[in-house]
Amino acid sequence: MIVRKFMQWAQTAPASQRADGASALARAYLYADLDAEQRNEAEQALTGLLDDPSPLVRRALAENFASAVDAPHHIVLALADDQSDISSIVLGRSPLLTDSEIIDCAAIGDVFAQSAIALRPRLSPPVAAALAEIGGREALISLAINPGADLPEFSMHRMVERFGDDGEMREALLSRQHLPAALRSDLVDATSKALFAFVTNCNWMPAERAERATREAREKANVIIAVSSEAEANGPRKLVAHLRASGQLTPGLVLRALLSGNMSLFEASLCELSGLPMTRVQGLVQDSMSAGFAALYRKAGLPEKLLPAFRAALEAMFVCGHDYPGTARLSRQMVERVLTACESSQSAFADKLFAVLRRFEAEAAREEARMESPIFLGEAQIAPRVVLADPTQSDTSSDLTSEKQVEPLLVLTAIGEDLPGAAPLVELPVETEEQAPAIVIDFDALEAELLAA
Repeated sequence: MIVRKFMQWAQTAPASQRADGASALARAYLYADLDAEQRNEAEQALTGLLDDPSPLVRRALAENFASAVDAPHHIVLALADDQSDISSIVLGRSPLLTDSEIIDCAAIGDVFAQSAIALRPRLSPPVAAALAEIGGREALISLAINPGADLPEFSMHRMVERFGDDGEMREALLSRQHLPAALRSDLVDATSKALFAFVTNCNWMPAERAERATREAREKANVIIAVSSEAEANGPRKLVAHLRASGQLTPGLVLRALLSGNMSLFEASLCELSGLPMTRVQGLVQDSMSAGFAALYRKAGLPEKLLPAFRAALEAMFVCGHDYPGTARLSRQMVERVLTACESSQSAFADKLFAVLRRFEAEAAREEARMESPIFLGEAQIAPRVVLADPTQSDTSSDLTSEKQVEPLLVLTAIGEDLPGAAPLVELPVETEEQAPAIVIDFDALEAELLAA
C-alpha cells in the first residue's frame, strides 16, 4: 500500500523530491525488512522509475544500486545503458554486470563510460582486451594506470599501435610494473618516431640526420632493455624475436650489443637468425677465428664485410673483458680494437663502417667522461679562488692580495662573452672557510694566445 501511494505521489512531485524519494525507496529495498509482497511492489516501483524523465531520479537509483550485490539485475543493466553521467556510476562499480554485458556497454558507450569501465577495481583480461581494441584515448590511459586491470601483453601492444604517438599514453603504460621487454621496445620505437616527426616538422635538423639519431638512440635503448630482460625466462630470446618481427634487428644493433658486452643479446640474435640451437651457437662463438664461427655468421645472414669487426670484438671480449660488465655501455677499448682491425680495409663499405665505429668511440668517450666527472669533482675538497689579473701591475704574482676578487659567474661570462647564451660549466664559491690557492687569469696573455691560434 505504501509503494502504491509513493507512485501516486511521484506523478505530481517535483524532480528533486522524486529523486529523494527514489533514493529512499532504493535503500528500503536493499536494507529494510520487507516481506515478499512488499519487496515485489518496491521492485515494480523502482523499475517504473527507470522511465522518469528527470536524470536526477535515475542518477539517485544508480548511486544506491552501483555497489549493491542485492540490487535487481535488470535495473542495474538498464542504468548501465543510460546516459554517460548515469551509466558510468554503475559501470565503474557494479559487481552484478557480467563480462559480456560490460563489453557490450563499452562498445556502445562514449569515452566517459569506457573510462569508468577501465577504472573498475578488478578488470578481467577479456574486458581489458576489448577496451584496448575499441576504447578511446582517455579510456586507454585510464586502463593503463589501473593496477587492478589484468591487461594481456598483446592488448598493450595493440594500445601502442593505436596511440603510440601520444606521450601520455606511453607514460601511462610505462607506469605499469613488470612490463615485458618486447613492449618496452615498442614504446621506445614509438617515442623515436614521435621525436623524429617533431624535430623534422620544426626544421631543427635534416630528415637524414634525425633518422640516424633516432635509430642509434633506439638501438642503444634496446641494448639497455636487453640487460634488464636477462632476469626473465628466455628474456633475450623473446626480445630478439620481437625485434626481428618488427624489423629492428639490424647488423648495427647486433654489433652494438657485442661492443656493449651483452653476450646474451648477441648470442640470442645469432640463434634467432641462424635457426641453430643456443648451445651450438654458444660453442661456436667461443672460437671466433674458426671456420665454424664464420659459417654460423654467414648462416645468420649478417654482412660478410662486417665479419672482421665481429671477430675483433669477440677477441677483445675474451682477452681483455668488458670495461663495464653488466651494463649497456659501449667499451671504448673494444671499439678501438675493432677500429684497428678494420683500418686495413679499403672499400666504400669499410668507410661507412669506420664512420659508425667512430661514432661508437665518441659515444663511449662521452659516457666515460660522464662517469669520471663526479669522481674528479669529489676529489676537490677546496674549490680554488678565481681572481682577475690587474693588467696595470707589472707583476701580478707578487702580491695576490692586491688582485681584485670577483664573482665566478662574472669571470666565466667575461671569458665567453662572445658566445651567445654561454653558461658557466662549474659554479665556484667566492668565499670558503679555508683559504684556497688562487687561479690567476691574465686576459692579455689569453687574448694573445687566441690571436696566435
